Amino acid sequence: QVQLVESGGGSVQPGGSLRLSCAASGSIFSIYFWGWYRQAPGKQRELVASITSSENTNYADSMKGRFTISRDNAKNTLYLQMNNLKAEDTAVYYCRMTTNWGANIYWGQGTQVTVSS
Repeated sequence: QVQLVESGGGSVQPGGSLRLSCAASGSIFSIYFWGWYRQAPGKQRELVASITSSENTNYADSMKGRFTISRDNAKNTLYLQMNNLKAEDTAVYYCRMTTNWGANIYWGQGTQVTVSS
């Protein structure tokens, strides 16, 4: 079975940095899309950043210049480098992987990011 496991979350002060990882395991074929999403209490889940099989990246406006998404294809691992973190970034961050041109979608369990003084 395919499984995604996020790690790297934690508590940091405003202006600090974290690097999230998402490791995929199992039978994985034709990765089309990797994405990081987040959801804060009382808010809808939103896209943070995404990267396609052709390395095309996309970021939410509030993340541009602060967050960087990348991947290691050989390790089937996705990363999110988060710099200059703000209190508004506090949320559970989820990894999503789409394979077979969208036919199969997998989600990780999430990792908590807390930004506070």
